[in-house]
Amino acid sequence: MAAEHQLFEVARRTFDTPAFRGMEFIEVEAKSILNHVPGNALPFSWTINPYRGCSHACVYCFARPTHTFMDMDAGRDFETKIVVKVNAPEVLQRELAAPRWKGDHVAMGTATDPYQRAEGRYRLMPRIVGALTAARNPFSILTKGTLILRDLELLQQAAAVAPVSAAFSIGTLDEDAWRRTEPGTPHPRERMAAVAELNRAGIPCGVLMAPVLPGITDHPRMLREVVAAALDAGATHVSPILLHLRPGVREVFMEWLQDAYPDLVDRYGDLYTRPYGTPAARRELGRRVGSIVRSMGGITAESPAPRWSRTGSTADPDARPTQLSLI
Repeated sequence: MAAEHQLFEVARRTFDTPAFRGMEFIEVEAKSILNHVPGNALPFSWTINPYRGCSHACVYCFARPTHTFMDMDAGRDFETKIVVKVNAPEVLQRELAAPRWKGDHVAMGTATDPYQRAEGRYRLMPRIVGALTAARNPFSILTKGTLILRDLELLQQAAAVAPVSAAFSIGTLDEDAWRRTEPGTPHPRERMAAVAELNRAGIPCGVLMAPVLPGITDHPRMLREVVAAALDAGATHVSPILLHLRPGVREVFMEWLQDAYPDLVDRYGDLYTRPYGTPAARRELGRRVGSIVRSMGGITAESPAPRWSRTGSTADPDARPTQLSLI
C-alpha cells in the first residue's frame, strides 16, 4: 500500500444547482486509497483523502499546490475543480482485507476536507466509514464540514468496535474574519455546535484553533471567544496553531492579503521569512491560549484527545504545526 500516485480520469461533470454552480467535478478512479505517510514527522502513518481540491476555498489552505500536480492552478482551480475518487470505498475495502494491512490508525481530513460540499452529492464517506467499521480499524476525522453529522449513527457504530475521534478546525468566531478567509465553510458557530453534538453522542471531538492569523484573528478577545465556546462544547482538546505559508500557498495568500488587509503585508513579510513563522511567535501563541484555557478551568472532558492532535498543542507550543492545521 504505497502512497497513492495514480488517478485515472473517467468523467467530468457540472451540476446546475445553486450549491454547485461554477464548479467542475473530475471523477477519477484511484489505484490505492490508503496513503502511507513516510518518516516520523507526523503522529500518524496512514491517511485517506477521497477528494482533491476543496470548495471551502480557505485562502490559507496548505493543500492548494497539490492541484498543480494535475496541471491545474493552486488558486481558483483548487476551489472549483474538485477531483472525486469515485471508487475510494471499494479500493479501501480491498486494501483493509489485504494480509499485509496491520490495522494502523487512519487519519482523514489531512489534505482536503472529506465533508466538503461535494460529499453531499457523492456520499463517499458513509461507505468509507462502513469499510473501516467492518475491519474494526481505528480512525480520526478532521473537518470544517457540519455534514459529518449526517453520518453520526455510522460513527457511533464504528466507535463501538474501534477507537474513533474527530476534530473541527475553528480558527475564529469573528464574523468578518471568517467570511473573508473561509468563504465556502459552514459558519464557525455551526461547527462549534457540531463539536458539542459529536461529544454528546459519544464521539470524542476537539477543536483545532487553526490557523490563527496574526493581526486578523489573534486578538485576545477573539482567542478567548473560541476557547470559551470550545470548552462549552465539551471539546476534548483546544489546540492553537499559527498560520504557516509554504511555497505555492504563500503566493495565493499574499495576493489576497494585499487586497483584504494591505496594512498587514509588511508585517507578514517580516514574520514569514520561512514557512512556519518565527519560533517566538509560535511559543507566544501557545502560551496565550494555554493561559486562557487554564483561566477557564481547563479541559474537563473524560475522552482522550485524538492521536494526531498533539502536534501544535498548548502542551508543546514550540512544536512545528502539521498539515492538519490548515484544513
